[in-house]
Amino acid sequence: MASRRFALKTLDWVAFAERVPPNQRGMFNALKTRSDAIAAKLSSLPESPPAIDWSYYRSTVAKAGLVDEFEKKFKALQIAAPVDTETSAINAQEVKANADATEYVESSKTRVAEYEKELEKFKNMIPFDQMTIEDLNKVFPETKLDMVKYPYWPHKPIADL
Repeated sequence: MASRRFALKTLDWVAFAERVPPNQRGMFNALKTRSDAIAAKLSSLPESPPAIDWSYYRSTVAKAGLVDEFEKKFKALQIAAPVDTETSAINAQEVKANADATEYVESSKTRVAEYEKELEKFKNMIPFDQMTIEDLNKVFPETKLDMVKYPYWPHKPIADL
C-alpha cells in the first residue's frame, strides 16, 4: 500500500528545479531533501501492517471475552481515507492560468508586431537633425499644428490678453 500511495504522486524534480529562481534555490533544496526523506521512510514501510496474533493474547489475557471483544471491534474498524476536496479547485486554477497565459502570449505577439512596425518606421526615417517641419509632420502627424483649434499659435489672441 505504501508503494502504491507513493507512486500516485511523483514529481519531476528536474523540471521543477528549472523554474526555481536563484534566490529560492536553498528553499528548493530543503524541500527536495525533506521530500526524499519522507519518500524513503514511506518506501521502507511494509505493504500491509503485520497481522495481530489474537490467539497469543487469548492465552495471555486473564479476563475471558476481552480479547474476542477487541478482535471484533478491530475487524469492524474502518478508517476512511481523507476526501480530496482541493484537486478540483487546483485543476480549475490551472486551466484558468493556462487560458490567461495563452491570452497574454497572443496579445504579446500582436504588441511585438506593432512595435516591430514602429521600429521599422524609426529605422527608415530621416535623422532628426536633417528633418524639415514638413518631414516631421509627415513622420509624426501628432506634431502638426491644428490651425482651427489654435489659429493664433504661437501667439495668444488679443481677447485673452
